[in-house]
Amino acid sequence: MVKNQKLPANILTPTTKAADHDVLVTPDEIVQRGLMTRAEYDDAGEEALKLFEYGQGVAMEHGLILVDTKYEFGKASDGTIMSIDEVHTLDLSRHWTAHPYQARFWNGLEPENMDKVLPDAPEELVSELVIICKYFGKILKVVFQLPKTFKRCAPYNTKWSKRVVQFISDQLRPQYKDTRPCPNP
Repeated sequence: MVKNQKLPANILTPTTKAADHDVLVTPDEIVQRGLMTRAEYDDAGEEALKLFEYGQGVAMEHGLILVDTKYEFGKASDGTIMSIDEVHTLDLSRHWTAHPYQARFWNGLEPENMDKVLPDAPEELVSELVIICKYFGKILKVVFQLPKTFKRCAPYNTKWSKRVVQFISDQLRPQYKDTRPCPNP
């Protein structure tokens, strides 16, 4: 195996929470600590692998490779094991662009990633993109959660953002008949 090579099969690497980070644990340690029974761990592991395989398929349909992810499980008051956090988001997963993956891999280059680690961008650009995301979130009935530390957005008034909104509107128009550029989201 070499860095960035696809594994022959998907694997589980269980962790548990420490004060400020995740700690690797074995399935036996999970059972010994009373976090799950062996049957619960086996069931959760099987479901996690199925969910990951499904996520890989969905990602590939959209030109992405779901490289790895983190699922968080907890117990409901009735003892049911359940997923307790977001699934396959940039915060908990690594995604690579599928098209150039093989060529980049064979040439010893890093994959093109879509990770949560984003390049620095001018504050004005970030503000404009947030406004655009909020606008299209209303159209698509999706709520975009912003970090609590995010500054209030700049007014929507640049030629750049109007062009981006128009472009995205044109792309969505066949799917969403009521899509129109927003004069002031």
